[in-house]
Amino acid sequence: MTPTDTLTFRYANRDDLPAIVALLADDEKGKTREEFTDPLPDAYYAAFDAMESQSTDALPNKYLLACQGNDVVGCLQLTLIAGLSRRGQLRAQIEGVRVSSKVRGQKIGEKLIIESVSISKLLGAALVQFTTDKTRKDAHRFYERLGFVASHEGMKMALTPN
Repeated sequence: MTPTDTLTFRYANRDDLPAIVALLADDEKGKTREEFTDPLPDAYYAAFDAMESQSTDALPNKYLLACQGNDVVGCLQLTLIAGLSRRGQLRAQIEGVRVSSKVRGQKIGEKLIIESVSISKLLGAALVQFTTDKTRKDAHRFYERLGFVASHEGMKMALTPN
Protein backbone atom coordinates (compact mmCIF):
# COMPACT_ATOMS: atom_id res chain seq x y z
CA MET A 1 0.00 0.00 0.00
CA THR A 2 1.32 3.38 -0.95
CA PRO A 3 -0.05 6.88 -0.41
CA THR A 4 -0.91 6.98 -4.12
CA ASP A 5 -3.32 4.03 -3.83
CA THR A 6 -6.89 5.22 -4.31
CA LEU A 7 -8.81 5.50 -1.07
CA THR A 8 -12.41 4.32 -1.29
CA PHE A 9 -15.16 4.15 1.29
CA ARG A 10 -17.85 1.53 1.78
CA TYR A 11 -19.99 0.04 4.50
CA ALA A 12 -18.71 -3.17 6.07
CA ASN A 13 -20.22 -6.58 5.61
CA ARG A 14 -19.87 -9.64 7.84
CA ASP A 15 -16.81 -10.85 5.90
CA ASP A 16 -14.97 -7.66 6.93
CA LEU A 17 -15.12 -8.48 10.65
CA PRO A 18 -11.56 -9.89 10.91
CA ALA A 19 -10.16 -6.71 9.30
CA ILE A 20 -12.25 -4.48 11.58
CA VAL A 21 -11.28 -6.32 14.76
CA ALA A 22 -7.63 -6.25 13.65
CA LEU A 23 -7.89 -2.46 13.38
CA LEU A 24 -9.62 -2.16 16.74
CA ALA A 25 -6.84 -4.24 18.33
CA ASP A 26 -4.06 -2.29 16.53
CA ASP A 27 -4.19 0.43 19.14
CA GLU A 28 -2.80 1.11 22.61
CA LYS A 29 -6.22 0.79 24.25
CA GLY A 30 -7.59 -1.83 21.87
CA LYS A 31 -4.75 -4.24 22.64
CA THR A 32 -6.23 -4.68 26.11
CA ARG A 33 -9.91 -4.63 25.12
CA GLU A 34 -10.16 -6.66 21.92
CA GLU A 35 -9.63 -10.34 21.16
CA PHE A 36 -8.21 -10.66 17.66
CA THR A 37 -7.97 -14.42 17.22
CA ASP A 38 -8.64 -16.88 14.43
CA PRO A 39 -11.47 -17.67 14.52
CA LEU A 40 -12.93 -14.49 15.97
CA PRO A 41 -15.06 -14.89 19.07
CA ASP A 42 -18.76 -15.28 18.26
CA ALA A 43 -19.51 -12.09 20.21
CA TYR A 44 -18.18 -9.96 17.33
CA TYR A 45 -20.51 -11.66 14.84
CA ALA A 46 -23.47 -11.32 17.20
CA ALA A 47 -22.73 -7.61 17.68
CA PHE A 48 -22.38 -7.04 13.93
CA ASP A 49 -25.67 -8.85 13.30
CA ALA A 50 -27.37 -6.73 15.97
CA MET A 51 -26.05 -3.54 14.36
CA GLU A 52 -27.31 -4.67 10.97
CA SER A 53 -30.75 -5.50 12.37
CA GLN A 54 -31.03 -1.98 13.87
CA SER A 55 -29.86 -0.25 10.71
CA THR A 56 -32.05 1.38 8.07
CA ASP A 57 -31.21 3.52 5.05
CA ALA A 58 -32.40 6.61 6.93
CA LEU A 59 -30.78 5.70 10.27
CA PRO A 60 -27.67 3.63 9.59
CA ASN A 61 -25.79 1.80 12.33
CA LYS A 62 -22.86 0.69 10.20
CA TYR A 63 -19.12 0.37 10.10
CA LEU A 64 -17.70 2.68 7.47
CA LEU A 65 -14.47 1.37 5.96
CA ALA A 66 -11.61 3.15 4.26
CA CYS A 67 -9.97 0.86 1.70
CA GLN A 68 -6.80 1.04 -0.37
CA GLY A 69 -7.33 -1.49 -3.10
CA ASN A 70 -8.59 -4.63 -1.37
CA ASP A 71 -7.06 -3.68 2.00
CA VAL A 72 -9.19 -2.24 4.80
CA VAL A 73 -6.98 0.51 6.26
CA GLY A 74 -9.44 2.43 8.43
CA CYS A 75 -12.84 2.13 10.05
CA LEU A 76 -15.38 3.81 12.24
CA GLN A 77 -18.87 3.05 13.45
CA LEU A 78 -21.45 5.57 12.24
CA THR A 79 -24.87 5.58 13.87
CA LEU A 80 -27.64 8.08 13.21
CA ILE A 81 -29.89 8.65 16.18
CA ALA A 82 -33.37 10.12 16.16
CA GLY A 83 -34.32 12.01 19.30
CA LEU A 84 -36.50 14.72 20.75
CA SER A 85 -33.86 17.07 22.14
CA ARG A 86 -32.79 20.09 20.09
CA ARG A 87 -36.27 20.23 18.55
CA GLY A 88 -36.08 16.68 17.26
CA GLN A 89 -32.79 17.08 15.44
CA LEU A 90 -31.16 13.97 14.04
CA ARG A 91 -27.65 13.38 15.34
CA ALA A 92 -24.77 11.23 14.16
CA GLN A 93 -22.64 9.26 16.59
CA ILE A 94 -19.10 8.21 15.60
CA GLU A 95 -17.33 5.46 17.53
CA GLY A 96 -14.34 3.15 17.13
CA VAL A 97 -12.25 5.31 14.79
CA ARG A 98 -9.13 3.39 13.77
CA VAL A 99 -6.47 3.60 11.07
CA SER A 100 -3.96 0.83 10.48
CA SER A 101 -0.57 1.57 12.04
CA LYS A 102 0.94 0.64 8.65
CA VAL A 103 -0.62 3.66 6.93
CA ARG A 104 -0.88 6.31 9.64
CA GLY A 105 0.26 9.75 8.58
CA GLN A 106 -1.44 9.54 5.15
CA LYS A 107 -4.52 11.57 6.23
CA ILE A 108 -6.72 8.47 6.03
CA GLY A 109 -8.33 9.23 9.40
CA GLU A 110 -9.07 12.77 8.28
CA LYS A 111 -10.66 11.57 5.04
CA LEU A 112 -12.67 8.93 6.93
CA ILE A 113 -14.07 11.53 9.35
CA ILE A 114 -14.84 13.95 6.50
CA GLU A 115 -16.67 11.16 4.64
CA SER A 116 -18.70 10.24 7.73
CA VAL A 117 -19.64 13.91 8.29
CA SER A 118 -20.68 14.16 4.63
CA ILE A 119 -22.86 11.04 4.91
CA SER A 120 -24.38 12.43 8.12
CA LYS A 121 -25.26 15.73 6.43
CA LEU A 122 -26.77 13.96 3.43
CA LEU A 123 -28.98 11.93 5.76
CA GLY A 124 -30.16 15.06 7.59
CA ALA A 125 -28.09 15.04 10.77
CA ALA A 126 -27.72 18.43 12.44
CA LEU A 127 -24.97 17.36 14.84
CA VAL A 128 -22.06 14.90 14.83
CA GLN A 129 -20.81 13.66 18.19
CA PHE A 130 -18.39 11.08 19.54
CA THR A 131 -16.49 10.15 22.65
CA THR A 132 -12.74 9.82 22.90
CA ASP A 133 -10.68 8.67 25.84
CA LYS A 134 -9.30 11.52 27.93
CA THR A 135 -5.78 10.11 27.62
CA ARG A 136 -5.78 10.32 23.79
CA LYS A 137 -4.28 13.83 23.56
CA ASP A 138 -3.15 13.38 19.92
CA ALA A 139 -6.69 12.34 18.98
CA HIS A 140 -8.10 15.42 20.72
CA ARG A 141 -5.83 17.70 18.66
CA PHE A 142 -6.79 15.79 15.49
CA TYR A 143 -10.53 16.21 16.10
CA GLU A 144 -10.15 19.88 17.03
CA ARG A 145 -8.21 20.48 13.80
CA LEU A 146 -11.21 19.03 11.93
CA GLY A 147 -13.57 21.50 13.62
CA PHE A 148 -14.90 19.49 16.56
CA VAL A 149 -15.29 21.23 19.91
CA ALA A 150 -14.95 19.60 23.34
CA SER A 151 -18.29 21.04 24.45
CA HIS A 152 -19.44 18.35 26.89
CA GLU A 153 -18.03 16.12 29.58
CA GLY A 154 -18.86 12.47 28.91
CA MET A 155 -19.45 9.82 31.54
CA LYS A 156 -19.62 6.04 31.36
CA MET A 157 -20.51 3.22 33.71
CA ALA A 158 -19.21 -0.28 33.09
CA LEU A 159 -21.91 -2.89 33.71
CA THR A 160 -21.24 -6.46 34.71
CA PRO A 161 -23.63 -9.22 33.68
CA ASN A 162 -25.85 -10.65 36.44
